[in-house]
Amino acid sequence: MNLFDVYSLLDMEPVKAQGAYLWDKNGQEYLDFYGGHAVISIGHTHPHYVEKISEQLSKIGFYSNAVINSLQVELAEKLGELSGYADYSLFLCNSGAEANENALKLASFTTGRERVLAMKAAFHGRTSLAVTVTDNPAIQAPVNKSDKISFVELNDVEALREELNKGEYAAVIIEPIQGVGGIQVASDEFLMAAREACDATGTILICDEIQAGYGRSGKFFSHQWSGVKADIITLAKGIANGFPVGAVMISPSIPAKKGMLGTTFGGSHLACAAAIAVADVVKAEDLVENARVMGEKIIQGIKGVSGVEDIRGRGLIIGIDLSVPQADFRKVLREKYHIMTGLTGKYTLRLLPPLMIGDKEVERFIEAFRATAQEMGM
Repeated sequence: MNLFDVYSLLDMEPVKAQGAYLWDKNGQEYLDFYGGHAVISIGHTHPHYVEKISEQLSKIGFYSNAVINSLQVELAEKLGELSGYADYSLFLCNSGAEANENALKLASFTTGRERVLAMKAAFHGRTSLAVTVTDNPAIQAPVNKSDKISFVELNDVEALREELNKGEYAAVIIEPIQGVGGIQVASDEFLMAAREACDATGTILICDEIQAGYGRSGKFFSHQWSGVKADIITLAKGIANGFPVGAVMISPSIPAKKGMLGTTFGGSHLACAAAIAVADVVKAEDLVENARVMGEKIIQGIKGVSGVEDIRGRGLIIGIDLSVPQADFRKVLREKYHIMTGLTGKYTLRLLPPLMIGDKEVERFIEAFRATAQEMGM
């Protein structure tokens, strides 16, 4: 049997990782400024993380949600403390797409409405409902087509208000920083307008923090830069440092009913142990503030480099528009300077390093970035 050929793979196989570094099967070291697509938050193979997972696995790794699991309660308490949303409830699942799927269903259950307002260039996942609010027809199968979804431009306040004033929407879903969409940052004005319009029309405000959340932006959630509160927050990626965990944080104004949501694997003992370990490290090592500081150093270090046409983002979710194709630039960074980076679009480099990077890693990246730009004649 062969693998289903849907991924474009780099000619590189990592077999070992520690902190912000990877090693391939030939022993070559790489600096990881991609973080496995924003997943690695506390660094690879963090000792506390490895210890807690190993310890839990030696006790019990899984039982269904038909029984009490005190680890779920512990995780909810830690998330409430770290995020400032202590009065919210937590629903655990397996992925970001599943988190968005459940958030949208919950909004529809609560309001009794069918329509959702999403943002152009948005990416919310590939499952059936999540992909309908993803602005990419190429990944929507015919069965995913829906006339119940409308799209407006991110940061178009008037278009947002005009749509929500129709009063027929169950939810508006927003990535406060669009990842796949090019590291486009929602303005404070836009998020505040969304909050006000949702309040006025009885619409649920969902903030998708799957890529930009969990400290990556320099605040626990990226929408917190604007001072708004979302009714529902979805997260995944960095919550468990590579263990598949998704989560939905739900306002106390939204009632729960037995059986309205459910999952087999979500919130297992092992998954909770992984997520609790990450929460411990994020707090103990002050990784949210570190993300803010290191992100600013990266941005300042590459500002003014010839061929850099724009830099966007907050903390350690950064998009750099280049005057040359990002694929060519990334290839030099990877093959000559052994630095892993991400992409979005043809000309945008995407940086999503672990939140624990320090001055040494930042300086190495800036030096390699400047050298690559010079070599490519930017």
